[in-house]
Amino acid sequence: MSKITNSRLPVVVLTLGDPAGIGAELIARILANPEATSLANIVLIGDQWLWEEGQRIAGVQVQTQKISDFSEVRARTDISLPAYLSVNTVEQKDVHLGKAEAAGGRSVLKILDSCMDAVLAGDVDAICFAPLNKQAMKIGGMRHEDELHHFAEYLGVNGYFCEFNTLGSLWTSRISSHVPLKDVASYLSVERITQASELIYQSLLDSGITEPKVAIAAFNPHGGDGGVCGREEIDIINPAVQKLKARNWPTKDPFDGPFPADTIFLKAQAGEFQAIVTMYHDQGQIAIKLLGFSRGVTVQGGLPIPITTPAHGTAYDISGKGLANPDATWHAFQIASRMGAARLNRNQTEHQH
Repeated sequence: MSKITNSRLPVVVLTLGDPAGIGAELIARILANPEATSLANIVLIGDQWLWEEGQRIAGVQVQTQKISDFSEVRARTDISLPAYLSVNTVEQKDVHLGKAEAAGGRSVLKILDSCMDAVLAGDVDAICFAPLNKQAMKIGGMRHEDELHHFAEYLGVNGYFCEFNTLGSLWTSRISSHVPLKDVASYLSVERITQASELIYQSLLDSGITEPKVAIAAFNPHGGDGGVCGREEIDIINPAVQKLKARNWPTKDPFDGPFPADTIFLKAQAGEFQAIVTMYHDQGQIAIKLLGFSRGVTVQGGLPIPITTPAHGTAYDISGKGLANPDATWHAFQIASRMGAARLNRNQTEHQH
């Protein structure tokens, strides 16, 4: 293996995810790709037995460099091998493949919290976590509705944050997420729409898209038909779009809308837009998953550090069978590496000034 020197590449953490799912197998597959260590200074964290199982199931062997603390990673001069921080969070006898259990949920929480501590200490630039299971995490002690809210509280985030879903060069954001459909209208506001739009625009820039165009979706059928089918477009969404258009941006005219939701993805598919701000969960998720379920990536937006994960979940039905498709995990790692590099460069520029 040729030596790869630390040329200010971002430190990206990889986790093995829910121990009863396909996470360890996925991470083994992407780390077996020699291109991985050319994109980031990688640090893997997880239980030794689980990492060995992941390699066995994937049919690969990955050399790593053992470390004892996250603080050692950034100082490495040769990053040809992933750094590996071995931890003990769960015993193999307490894990049953394909089952959401408290032991697995506790393991995931402990590891994610260790990653958050490394973020707060300034030791890492991005995180890419293998699929986890919200039910397992909740019975294992998570008090929040999802991992995004857990991250936000742990990292002391007070501003707007939300989940992005990406597929190739197309990103989506949403104004409301895991809430009943009957309550969605109450979440719509000029402030939330402008914040979500600004956040996804900046995230697109950080991910390497140089001239991002962002479309804002309507809420009602046919965009409200001039008020006949609802007034949210007139009273809330269009004023938000006009507010966005009135500001100066690093690129020309990045925002447009509102567009009827049943045609907006056709415009994006044709290359007119790189991002769509949707008003509720299924408005974007149905389209994204139809376009490419196995390649989708979730990006946690609005946190002080980029955090990504494959969008497909733990795939309990195939765990342990050696069938896991690493494409989405590879894309998640690539996005984390690009956004981590942007964050690292921004921090270094600020320190110079």
